Amino acid sequence: MTMSISRRVFTLGAASAALSMPAIGARAQATVIRWGELLANSHPQVQMAERIAKEVKEKSGGRIDIQLFPNGQLGSGKDMIESVSSGALHLTTDGAGALSAFLPQLSVIEAPYLWRDADHLAKVNQSPLMAKLNTDLVAKRGMRMLNVTYYGKRHLTSGSKNVQSPADMAGFKLRVPAVDVFLAMAEAWGARATPIAFPELYLALSQGAVDGQENPLPTIQSAKLFEVQKYLILTEHIITPRMIIVNDAFWKGLPAADRSLVEAAFNAGAAWQDKELLSQEAGLVSTLKGQGMTVVEAKVDDWRKPVMASVPKKFEERWGKGTFDALAAL
Repeated sequence: MTMSISRRVFTLGAASAALSMPAIGARAQATVIRWGELLANSHPQVQMAERIAKEVKEKSGGRIDIQLFPNGQLGSGKDMIESVSSGALHLTTDGAGALSAFLPQLSVIEAPYLWRDADHLAKVNQSPLMAKLNTDLVAKRGMRMLNVTYYGKRHLTSGSKNVQSPADMAGFKLRVPAVDVFLAMAEAWGARATPIAFPELYLALSQGAVDGQENPLPTIQSAKLFEVQKYLILTEHIITPRMIIVNDAFWKGLPAADRSLVEAAFNAGAAWQDKELLSQEAGLVSTLKGQGMTVVEAKVDDWRKPVMASVPKKFEERWGKGTFDALAAL
């Protein structure tokens, strides 16, 4: 563990030091943008970043170079968000729940059983609430959300237990992100909520440190969790947004024309990723079944009821009275 942390600190430190180093020769005018990602190259989110980098490089004539660091090379999601906040890293992508460690009220955007579908989620990007959250994130943490992307519907998986309903979750060690709303959701089902960093999840499942986990289908597929999980339970408990986050001081320091060029690439890339993820989701249940998983068609209302009975009420003070209902009604 010490070696891993040392390597992470070294990598981020090197990236930070590189920001202050002048470019040499023909690249004297180049703008280098470093983008850290938690997911593997095979996930559409990283493929989106690659498409954005390619478009930006082409349209800027090579003058703007987005360098990608996927697969948790620069540490955990929290590490990378902290690095964007400090300016050691320019860009990362993460969920509203993870960002809520830096701006607590953001966790409402990833609340369980809030969004009906991807189109409903997309409406939040244009809402006054999102504008205010962005203003607060800039003021308090020096970061800005440039785009909200669709990450997928989250479902449960189980290694050996055939889970049919929340009644089967008693004592079940469920890996969730280290986000209090996710913990409260798992506890509402009666599970033993167990936070584990995503890069460590496959090993934890294979060794039985946890009994199961929850993620969207494309993430289950790209991380090969079907190799260490037997059951897929289609609970549809959260529709997850992912935010592209940039260091605000760096962003404001770019010429307006460059910001416009990069923003256009982000918008095109996000639209591609949303479409790709929806397309993958449509066929992945059959794919995962073919890879050996047993699919459980869950009664979603049975999973929704215990969560809705406790979670919105528990976080109402943080989110603001009526905020959950107002978003649900968008």
